[in-house]
Amino acid sequence: QVQLVESGGGLVQAGGSLRLSCAASGSIFSINAMAWYRQALGKQRELVAAINSGGSTNYADSVKGRFTISRDNPKNTVYLQMNSLKPEDTAVYFCNAGIFSRQSFVHYWGQGTQVTVSS
Repeated sequence: QVQLVESGGGLVQAGGSLRLSCAASGSIFSINAMAWYRQALGKQRELVAAINSGGSTNYADSVKGRFTISRDNPKNTVYLQMNSLKPEDTAVYFCNAGIFSRQSFVHYWGQGTQVTVSS
């Protein structure tokens, strides 16, 4: 069994910063790509940023230059540093990871963490 547990969400004023963390635990052989998605109220879930096992990254245009994704492989953890936050960044943020267990490969989701940016 594998779990992804997110932390670091909260309420921040526009222009502020937050750092999200997502730790994977359980029966893990290795982790492929890790990513952050977000879903605002009434909208579809969208990709925010992703990082592969080699450290290559990609970002949604709306967050380029403001957000940074990184990972700590020994800790099975992915981070999202969010700077210069805007009210439109308000959403529930979910982490996702492609995880190899002994006999399977599955994309797992975290439970989500709320980020609210006030104007």
